[in-house]
Amino acid sequence: MVEQRKFTVIRYSLIGAMLLGGLLGCSSPAVNPTSTSASTSASTPTSTPGPTSALQTVTYREYEHPTSRIHVVTVPPHYRLGVAVSEDLLPLADLVVGTEAIAAINAGFFDPQNGLTTSYVTLGDGLVADPRLNPRLVENPDLQAYLPAILDRSEFRIYDCDGAPHYEIVRHSAPFTTGCTLTGAVGAGPQLLPVNTGYEEGFLANNAAGEVVRDALGSRAVNARSAVGLTAAGDVVLVIAAQRQDMPLPNGITVDDFAAFLADLGVVSALNLDGGSSSTLMFEGQIHLARLNQENVYIERPIKSVLFVTAPGE
Repeated sequence: MVEQRKFTVIRYSLIGAMLLGGLLGCSSPAVNPTSTSASTSASTPTSTPGPTSALQTVTYREYEHPTSRIHVVTVPPHYRLGVAVSEDLLPLADLVVGTEAIAAINAGFFDPQNGLTTSYVTLGDGLVADPRLNPRLVENPDLQAYLPAILDRSEFRIYDCDGAPHYEIVRHSAPFTTGCTLTGAVGAGPQLLPVNTGYEEGFLANNAAGEVVRDALGSRAVNARSAVGLTAAGDVVLVIAAQRQDMPLPNGITVDDFAAFLADLGVVSALNLDGGSSSTLMFEGQIHLARLNQENVYIERPIKSVLFVTAPGE
């Protein structure tokens, strides 16, 4: 018999009460990690849910992970996502002013020294942030071998398909979904699910002996991290894994453990977003931060772009 381990749901809330059918399930889901590491908590959720498909409102849950506190916003398919980007680096709350956002998460990579993007951002059918225009990226001699992969990293795309929203996570060079109109896209990477594309996207590299010589994300170290994912039911999940104030630094989550947690939420396709002190999640106006400084205080770094959620018809 395979042991099923579970994380504790320590906070749960929802917004709206619109049902497309069935009863509203107001309980919290179990997360059954696929990994069996000794550090995985075996605690039990506060309650047991109905199927995700029965829950037709945006929900927020907070999970107690052994080395991280993970914040999850789940967005049903009929809600709409959008992209916001700024010429200047701004706090997340400033980036969503005027959007009527229910929830939002930090998105693409950027260079904190010059404020220029290192990820593509598209609004409508126009490219509004282009990493090829960042000289500190394209002229960096240490990155020339990885530049083709860096400039074809994965992105989260938002479509309108006959009035219905549609989302996908693909490489920047992938063709658009036929019969739909692209309304926005934001790049980051690598893909965490269904497989990690860190090597293909220039985040990871090995030498001839098979030793890792490049790890741009510090993927094997614990840190604060952000991701967006898609479930088989069509839900979108916005997730940040925060460092914990109740244990010594460094703490947080590795990339592999983050991917395993997302898989246990039912995510089948996931994109890693900018992490560390950029990791920020907003739900119902409350800001959740993820990175601690040496004084054990959560810090927020101004960012370049966000993904945000609005109600149907907004």
